[in-house]
Amino acid sequence: MFKQTIAVISLATVLAGCQATGEEYQADVFDASQVNTKQPAKTVQIITVSPTRIKVSNEANRKAATVVGGLLGVVGGGALGATRSGNTAVVGAVGGGAAGALAGSLVSETSLVPGVLIGYSDSGKIYTSAQVGQPCQFTTGSISLMVMMLNNETRIQPNATCPPPAKG
Repeated sequence: MFKQTIAVISLATVLAGCQATGEEYQADVFDASQVNTKQPAKTVQIITVSPTRIKVSNEANRKAATVVGGLLGVVGGGALGATRSGNTAVVGAVGGGAAGALAGSLVSETSLVPGVLIGYSDSGKIYTSAQVGQPCQFTTGSISLMVMMLNNETRIQPNATCPPPAKG
């Protein structure tokens, strides 16, 4: 029983690491349906760039963790139970599958990812746009291209490049 408990706790720890990165929400990422299409755009002047966090859906990772957790639990529980008898293997597989699926379902429905809150000037008015990204991708006082999507969505394109990560 102790080994099963350790196995389930280990599985839960591994599955808890399943977090959405939010990369698909960055301003410079486009859906295939948006490629080669005309989209309204204009230039804006960036006034401020502040780090922020964006809450994104983690539902796909949660579902995957539940399925993988259930499958790993079935295999692990069956293997542990098989060391005793055939009947114990079935019980172990069922219990392990349930415990693994439960552990997988503990993965959060949302995830916080790094983002920026960009303050910009457009035709003399000040606006903000929260976006997934890093502050080093945007330079204050500079002009940037803003692509306007459906439903009042704005994507201010990065106007700077982050330095490469330091090699350690």
